[in-house]
Amino acid sequence: MTNVKNTLFIFSDEHTRDITGCYGDPLVKTPNLDRLAARGVRFDNAYTNCPICVPARASLATGRYVHDNKSWDNAHPYTGMPEAWGHVLKRAGHEVVATGKLHMRDSETDNGHSLEIETLHVVDGIGDIAGCNRDELVERGSAKTMARDAGAGNSTYSAYDARTTDNAIAWLRENGTETGGKPWVLYAGLTLPHFPLICPQEFYDLYDGVDLPAPRFNAEDAQPNHPYLRKLRETIAYDKYFDEERRRVAIQAYYGMVSYLDHQIGRMLSTLEELGQLENTLILYSSDHGEMLGNRGYWGKSVFFEESAAIPMILAGPGVPEGAVVKTPVSLVDVHPTMLEACGMPPEAGLPGRSLFGFIAKEDPDRAVFGEYHAIGACTGAFMLRWRNWKYTYYVGFAPQLFDLDTDPDELIDLAPDAAHAPTLEACEARLRQIVDPEAVSAEAFESQRAKIADFGGMEAVLARGDFPHTPAPGEKAEFTPR
Repeated sequence: MTNVKNTLFIFSDEHTRDITGCYGDPLVKTPNLDRLAARGVRFDNAYTNCPICVPARASLATGRYVHDNKSWDNAHPYTGMPEAWGHVLKRAGHEVVATGKLHMRDSETDNGHSLEIETLHVVDGIGDIAGCNRDELVERGSAKTMARDAGAGNSTYSAYDARTTDNAIAWLRENGTETGGKPWVLYAGLTLPHFPLICPQEFYDLYDGVDLPAPRFNAEDAQPNHPYLRKLRETIAYDKYFDEERRRVAIQAYYGMVSYLDHQIGRMLSTLEELGQLENTLILYSSDHGEMLGNRGYWGKSVFFEESAAIPMILAGPGVPEGAVVKTPVSLVDVHPTMLEACGMPPEAGLPGRSLFGFIAKEDPDRAVFGEYHAIGACTGAFMLRWRNWKYTYYVGFAPQLFDLDTDPDELIDLAPDAAHAPTLEACEARLRQIVDPEAVSAEAFESQRAKIADFGGMEAVLARGDFPHTPAPGEKAEFTPR
C-alpha cells in the first residue's frame, strides 16, 4: 500500500504517446510533462481500452471493459452505473472534485464526484447517435471539417482548457493545503490536443521552421488493405480532404496544441509548488487515446495501431521512485485500483485492473492488456490484445492481424497469414477469449445500437439530426451536418 496522500489526476484528450519529449520525441516541447516523468515513473506500454472518447472514459471511471459497462460508442455515455472509483472514495469520506471534460451523460447524474465544476458532457445528454449506425456505413458528413479548420487561432477548446486550469488552480488554492481530513482527489480534464486542430498562435509559432514529420505510410498503396480497416477509412474519411499543405499545417497545429496542453499542466504543477504541496501530492497524467495524425490514411483515432491505441501515462509523488520506467503493459482500467490505493483503500473485487503501484514494485512481463471498438465506422466488433511483444487484433467475421512490436514497431508486417505463426495466433486468441466472447459481444453491441436508434425515432430521425465533428465546449453549440 502506498503512502496516503492527496491526488491530482490530469487527463487529456487524444494525446498520442510518442509526441511527448519524455517518450522520445526530439521536436515537441513538453517541459512540464518531461519534468514530471523525471521525478516519477513513465509507463512505456500504456493503452486505452477503447480508442474513442466516451467508452474510454467509462472504462476509466468504472475500471470495467466496454463489454462490461455497455458504453459501446459516443451515444452510450456513462450514466452513474456501474459504480466509478469516485463513488467508492466518496462513500469512504474523500472529497472527489472534477473540472473540465468528463464526457459522461450530464452533471445531474451522480458520476462519482462530490463537486463538478464546469464539466463537459455529451451533446444534449444523448451524444453522437449517428455513430450507432453500423449496419449501413456511409461517410461522416463532418469528415471535411478537420482539414478545413486546421491552423493557428483561438478555439473554444483552448479557451475551455484555460478555464479548466483556472478552476483547478482556484480549487487548489482554497482547498489544496487542508491536512485535517481524508485525502482529496482533484480530476482536471483537458480537451487538447483533440481536434479541431486549431492552435493558439503563440504555441503554433513554436514550430515555425521546424522540420516536423509528415504522415507516415500515407500513400494509397501503403495504407492498410484489411477490409475492416478500408471500410473504416472510407467512413471516417478525414484524409480525403487534406492535401500536402493542409497536412503540414495540421501537424504543426497538433504539436502546438500538445505544447499548449503542457503549459496548462505546468500552471497546475506550479500552483502546487507555490502552495508547498508538490512533494506531498500524487500526480497522475494520462489521456483517453491517441491521434493518428494522417498516418496510414487515418486522422483521429478508432483503430488499434500504436498512434491511436497507445497513451502516455506518468505517475509521480510520494512513494514513487524518480526517473523510473515500467515496461509492463497497463491500461485505463488500472486507474480504478490505483486511485483507491492512493487513498489507502483496497481494490474492488472482480475488476480486471491492477494498481499501477504494483507494477512499479515488480514488473509482470507476461501481463496482457485488452481493448475493443464498436463505434463509428466499425463494420464489426474489433478486439485488441497487447501481450509480450505481440499486438493481436481480432475482427469478428474477418481475418485477424498479428504484429511483432519488437521487430516491427511500425506495424507494417502482418504475421497472421504466415503459417509459422499459427501457434502464436492460437495462443493470442485463447488469451483473448479468456476475457471476452468476441462474437457474442459484437452481436450485443449491434443490437444495443439498433435499439438506441429505434428509441430516437428511427434512422430517418438520426439522419435528420446528422453528425458533428466534436463535442462542443460549454457555451458552444454543436455543428450538426444532416445526412
